[in-house]
Amino acid sequence: MNRWKEILISKDFPILRAIELIDASSLQIALVVDEYGRLLGTVTDGDVRRAILRGIPLSESVECIMFCEPTTVRVDDSRESILALMKNRQLRQIPVVDASGCVVGLEVWDELIEIVDRNNTVILMAGGLGTRLGSLTKDCPKPMLKVGNKPVLETILDSCIEYGFRKFYISVNYKAEMVQEYFGDGSRWGVEVCYIHETDRLGTAGALGLLPVIPSDPLLVMNADVLTKVNFQQLMAFHNEHKSSATMCVREYDFQVPYGVVKIDRHRLIGIEEKPIQRFFVSAGIYVINPEVLAFVPRGEYLDMPVLFERIINKSLEAAAFPIREYWLDIGRVDDYERANGEFSKIFP
Repeated sequence: MNRWKEILISKDFPILRAIELIDASSLQIALVVDEYGRLLGTVTDGDVRRAILRGIPLSESVECIMFCEPTTVRVDDSRESILALMKNRQLRQIPVVDASGCVVGLEVWDELIEIVDRNNTVILMAGGLGTRLGSLTKDCPKPMLKVGNKPVLETILDSCIEYGFRKFYISVNYKAEMVQEYFGDGSRWGVEVCYIHETDRLGTAGALGLLPVIPSDPLLVMNADVLTKVNFQQLMAFHNEHKSSATMCVREYDFQVPYGVVKIDRHRLIGIEEKPIQRFFVSAGIYVINPEVLAFVPRGEYLDMPVLFERIINKSLEAAAFPIREYWLDIGRVDDYERANGEFSKIFP
C-alpha cells in the first residue's frame, strides 16, 4: 500500500541510481521531492533513455532530466476521473498530492483496473421502514425502490462488487421477502449473499449483534438507502493506515442561520453577524469496524451507530473520520428520491 514511499528521491539523486531504483520497482517511476515531501518532478525509463540520447552522463543528478510539470491528482479524486485522465494523457502512473503539493500516494493504471477480491464482509442495513417516503414505501421497502433502472440496494451492491467485495449480509425486516426474492444467494452477481433477520427493529447498528460468525477482517457497514461514489479502496486503506477500531464516513453539512447572530459579553452587545453559515461534519451512514468492536453490540438489543461509536471512544479505542468528497445522497425523503432519479444516469452511467 505504501510502495510509493520507496520511490521518493531527492533532486541530487544520481541518474544511475535512479535507473536501478526504477528497474527494481514494479511501479516503474521515481518521484523527486524536496525536503518537505513536495513533488518537484518525476523520472521514468523514458526520461532516462532520452537523457542517454542527449549524451547526459549517468553520474549527473536527476534534476537535469526529471519532468518538472507532472500530472497529479488529489486524494479525493474519484477512481473514474483518474482513469479517464490516465487514458486521455496516456499515463500509467499519476502521483497523488495533498493541498500543499506533498506526495501522499501513487495511482497506477494496472492496479486501478484490476479488481482484487477482498476478504472483508459487507453488512447492508436494509431493515428500515422508510416512513418519511410516505406512500412510496407502502408496498415496497425503501432499499428496493427503483432509482434509474434498478433498486437502490442493487446499485449499492454493484458499487461494492466493483471494489472487490464478495461476501455480503443484508439485514432485513420490513417486507424482507421482497429483498430475499430479488437477491437470493447472490450468485446472479457472482457473490455470496446471506441475511440477518431482525424480528424487532434494532436501530442502525443492532443487527451486527445477530451475525452468526465473527469475521476475522474489518467489516464494511452501510445503510441501504445511500447512493454514493465513495472510493471504498481508499476508505479501507485509510482505516488500516490509521489503525482504527472503527471509522465513520462523514459529510460536510452547511447550515445558514436565518437571523443576525448577536455576540454578547455579559450585558454588552459587542457585535452582530448577519445570517452566518455554520459548517459541521455529519455521519454519512458508511462505516468500517474491526471485529472486536462487535463485543459492544448486545445480541437482540436496539442500538444506533452513534451510541456504538460513543462506546468505542469511551473504551479509549481509536475511532477515525473519513471525509467523503465524492457523490453522496441519502434517500430519506420524497425530494431526495426525486433528485436521485434525476441525477442517476449522470452519476452511475
